[in-house]
Amino acid sequence: MRTQVDRSEVLRLLHQAPFRPFALSMENGDRIIIEHPENIAFDPVTEGPTDFYAISGRLRFYSTFEAITSVSLLDSGGEAGVA
Repeated sequence: MRTQVDRSEVLRLLHQAPFRPFALSMENGDRIIIEHPENIAFDPVTEGPTDFYAISGRLRFYSTFEAITSVSLLDSGGEAGVA
């Protein structure tokens, strides 16, 4: 269930106009900053695979929605707020 909620929240943030950067906090402590909607790719079908690929700065991530612990908007200073 949590996986579907995180996937839905990421989709909502990606389609928000204007786009606002957001962060994915991962269970291993990593924080992935999505600064542009083209910096994350995944199958948008809810019943589809749960993996995603993201670019954050010079780093490349390949993970799953199951590993996300929170999704949050970034404020103007780059700090995570509540999405």
